[in-house]
Amino acid sequence: MGKNVFLTGPAGSGKTHVLNSYIQYLKSHAVDVAVTASTGIAATHLGGQTIHSWSGIGIRDILTDYDIDEMMQRAYLYKRFDRTKVLIIDEVSMLHHFRLDLIEWICRQMKHNEKPFGGMQVVLSGDFFQLPPITRGEIVESEFAYKAECWKDAKLTICHISEQHRQRDNIYLSILNQIRQNKVTDKTIELLKSRFNKDPQSARESTRLYTHNIDVDVVNKRHLDLISNDTRSYHMTSRGSRGLVETLKKSCLSPEILELKIGARVMFTKNHMEGGYVNGTLGVVVDFNNFGDPTVETNNGMRFSVTPQLWKIEEEGKVKAEISQLPLRLAWAITVHKSQGMSLDAMEVDLSKSFVRGMGYVALSRVRSLDGMKLLGFNEMSLEVDGEVLEKDLEFQKMSESEADKLQEMTKEEILEKQKEWLRKIEPEEKIKIRRKEKEQNREVKKSSQEITAGFLAEEVPLKDIAEARGVKQETIVSHIEDLIAENKCPDVTYLKRELKRSELDDILLAFKKCKTTTLSPVYNFLTKQKKKTSYLKLRLGRLFLSN
Repeated sequence: MGKNVFLTGPAGSGKTHVLNSYIQYLKSHAVDVAVTASTGIAATHLGGQTIHSWSGIGIRDILTDYDIDEMMQRAYLYKRFDRTKVLIIDEVSMLHHFRLDLIEWICRQMKHNEKPFGGMQVVLSGDFFQLPPITRGEIVESEFAYKAECWKDAKLTICHISEQHRQRDNIYLSILNQIRQNKVTDKTIELLKSRFNKDPQSARESTRLYTHNIDVDVVNKRHLDLISNDTRSYHMTSRGSRGLVETLKKSCLSPEILELKIGARVMFTKNHMEGGYVNGTLGVVVDFNNFGDPTVETNNGMRFSVTPQLWKIEEEGKVKAEISQLPLRLAWAITVHKSQGMSLDAMEVDLSKSFVRGMGYVALSRVRSLDGMKLLGFNEMSLEVDGEVLEKDLEFQKMSESEADKLQEMTKEEILEKQKEWLRKIEPEEKIKIRRKEKEQNREVKKSSQEITAGFLAEEVPLKDIAEARGVKQETIVSHIEDLIAENKCPDVTYLKRELKRSELDDILLAFKKCKTTTLSPVYNFLTKQKKKTSYLKLRLGRLFLSN
């Protein structure tokens, strides 16, 4: 409804899922949204970039007059801020208060608007019980982000979600809640001790988590070398801005060169949209298919032929940089920091060297159940959380309950109208014009869906824009074109060739010719075997021009 929001809740309660849902909602309405996070790893979970990179501040703690003048002269920064209507910052708990104030000040300067964050809707997300801001000897004494001056000015609506989606083990949930509330009992300690040096019951092998930044690559390589099978190497590919590509590479949990063998222990590094595995799912490489792709059997017995996936940075609906790699990494070891956002089936962890409050909670909350953990040790600090954070979280919960009560008093119709009112404020003018035109056409005469599409085609409107204006998928628009061609009522759609790269169109047309068919599946399989990436949408587009 356009409110500024702080989205919070325990580890595994679904904060990233909620953010992704809102991002998709905004994109479906062509709204420019800046998707950022305080760390690169968190940013990749959302398909965004770090807030430091997006805002232009980089690693600086303060800005001199020279820095400010230099930023003001960057045309691309002005354009970025000018178009952005919604700013999302994930893992705000790891952002220092003075940096949040600095980012907010830049927003006002760039937008020429003295409202908080330059009038953009801001959605902050995070859990202050988890890893705190990393201190590098800053000039300014660092505090949690909620101490920032802009936190109060933004009048944030608190959304505290509490339902657990990672842990289904009630006993383990109770342990985590006791740690979170600083109410660890002797019984809790005994339960944790019961997992000393005990292998997880539900997995063949677990992932080791380390509190310090040891060289986990060495540990993983040592285990890989013990396997006598042949090694297969997979190299990351990239395109786009060199600086942004480097940012993606540093943030991606999959390595630039991934070496695998049959028998290698691996972890998925990306959520699978159709289900089956998530970021953190463990498995073993059991085979390689005819195309060289690894087959991974997960701990629950499911098998997947794993193909390369994309990590992107998008801006204004355009891909600025992307990398492609198998969504896997070797999984004998990983750091607590890199486990951020993961859900592990089994882990082995040593918390005896915990050096900051909250580190133990972060590590323990990665695993789904008590019997999925092998504990090698813990110290007193590993079971502590910051007392100030505990008090602040209770305040957040009360504020969230108050907001929930207000929402309950509203009818569904009132909520829907508020949402529509907000969209009207932030939707781009181009889309509003298209919608007005569509309404005018519908008023003139009641036309079929295909005829309405024909009107857009006659004006050479891009396929994506037609689909968005009509509230349908691009595939549906292509179906309309096919119907119009069959009825000999289709305008000239030669301009749609621009939707495909010239090489793609040539490959598709040649494939149809060699397969001697207009059916999609044989052509798709033919191109796949040629290791040429395509999609059924692209094939349908190319098929439109078979007779040209």
